[in-house]
Amino acid sequence: MVKRLSTRYAKSSALKLLLAFSVVILLLALCPQFLPRFFVYLLALILISGLQATSLNVALGYGGMYQFHHAVFFGIGAYTVSIMLMKTNLPPALSFLAGPMVAALLGFIMGLICVRLSKLYFGMLQLSLGSLVWIVVFRWYSFTGGDDGLHGVPVPSLISSVNGSYYFALITSIVALFMMYVILNSPFGRILQAIRDNPERSEGVGVRVKLHQLVTQVIAAFFAGVAGVLFVTVEGSAFPDLLSWTLSLEFIIMCLLGGWFTFLGPMLGAAIIVSLRTLVGVYTEYWTFALAVILMLLIFFLPEGVLGYFQRFSPVPEHSPAEDK
Repeated sequence: MVKRLSTRYAKSSALKLLLAFSVVILLLALCPQFLPRFFVYLLALILISGLQATSLNVALGYGGMYQFHHAVFFGIGAYTVSIMLMKTNLPPALSFLAGPMVAALLGFIMGLICVRLSKLYFGMLQLSLGSLVWIVVFRWYSFTGGDDGLHGVPVPSLISSVNGSYYFALITSIVALFMMYVILNSPFGRILQAIRDNPERSEGVGVRVKLHQLVTQVIAAFFAGVAGVLFVTVEGSAFPDLLSWTLSLEFIIMCLLGGWFTFLGPMLGAAIIVSLRTLVGVYTEYWTFALAVILMLLIFFLPEGVLGYFQRFSPVPEHSPAEDK
């Protein structure tokens, strides 16, 4: 009887969640019809940043991997599509696919080196390797444009307008988020969370911990590359700051602020950070001071993030490691 009621409740909750998502997607689709162009552009940046932060959270929140330089995959995806569109005659669709694939390849190479270590050592080694890639991009003037970057990327006319790039970012983000959700709720995702909670015990029962972490690194890098491609379609440029460790730190803050043990927490964190940087930055250049105050309050009162806090009041709360600390 209890099992039957639990199943019925789960189905009811899933239907409510699906309805809520449908309403949100419908509202986002209608936004360009009644919002000024600047706010449409801002929404596109939020979608891209949210997708990038969610890809980071696959490794950070669900995998327990200290991904300190995740922006390097974002930047490589942006540079790959920019270089292919500017310097080759290949079809744009192939260039768009190449961005995530090259980012995933870089994730595989860095993962082979980094997964030998764990926790903080993993993060520090990845930070060093990511900084090395940033230096190459920053200094290779003949290929990447050096510190000037690449500007005026010829984006296909269908998605070159503000509305066109927004809808492209919206559709691609929805598809990518759905794919990540399916992965994280698959048996692979459950094993990944078990590794996060107790890697020693997981290895003791026969789980190949290093292999799962390597695959997770590749998956996270692939979707970061997707976000990098979307950034180019919106901005029409790529520059070395996209690979900087400071941008990586910003994505980590998005995850922590929104809730790094929840799936949609990074999207919420991205919305808060991008809006704060854009709107508060109009009135003062010290918008980071407001961000610092928010983070201090977050650490003391909401260590599980904004969405993680509201998840406490769910009738069937999802367990997160933050509750054990």
